Amino acid sequence: MKALAALTLAAAALTLSAPASAQFAKAEDAIKYRQSALFVMGQHFGGLGAMANGRVPFDAKVAQENADIVAHMAKLPWAGFGPGTDKGAPTKALPEIWTEQAKFKDHAEKLEAEAVKLAAAAKTGNLDNLKTAFGATAGTCKACHDSFRAK
Repeated sequence: MKALAALTLAAAALTLSAPASAQFAKAEDAIKYRQSALFVMGQHFGGLGAMANGRVPFDAKVAQENADIVAHMAKLPWAGFGPGTDKGAPTKALPEIWTEQAKFKDHAEKLEAEAVKLAAAAKTGNLDNLKTAFGATAGTCKACHDSFRAK
């Protein structure tokens, strides 16, 4: 729980800090930031997926903690996709992120909204609710990856 509180505080501080363009001294920093945020979110999302798919036993407390982290992390990576961050470090981000920014933003907003629903579903302590919300959230991830991530 302490880790969740620290993560929440860090996420809030990053979200409320200076504009994205001022957060990063160089493109490599922005790329590392977004990749790290997506990695952490993916690790916690993967734990939820393991429960939703029956690979590990359902633990309502762990599910709620993971879903809360996913909901917080879903807000963070987008600041790392600013102008000039299409190059500067190895990345799977496709150029369409910068040429189709409205579509990319729409995907980001859908993920954020589904992650909030996922956290709410996890709070019910009901595995079926978690499964439904997990599927919807996973769908938003897939849709964005299909359009904006190199294989």
